[in-house]
Amino acid sequence: MILEVAVLDVRPGLEADFERAFDEARRLIARSPGFGSLDLRRSVKRPGRYLLLVEWERLEDHTVGFRQGPLYPRWKALLHHFYDPFPDVEHYRPL
Repeated sequence: MILEVAVLDVRPGLEADFERAFDEARRLIARSPGFGSLDLRRSVKRPGRYLLLVEWERLEDHTVGFRQGPLYPRWKALLHHFYDPFPDVEHYRPL
């Protein structure tokens, strides 16, 4: 399993809109081959910051299958305009 980790900084005042959009985006990514699970958490200290954790079977399921697949354009349209700055995404594998 590969763990995708991203810190999402949402532009101030748009948190509720982001959370509504994410509900639809969550259903999209769940349909992607190799998807395992998704957890989105909101910071207690910084309410505009979210932590996204997504499990994938393989790294390529995210980097190729999802990001280059037919579901990604809708994901991008739903979410990318909320971020400032745009998030860095890292991938982790178990030891």
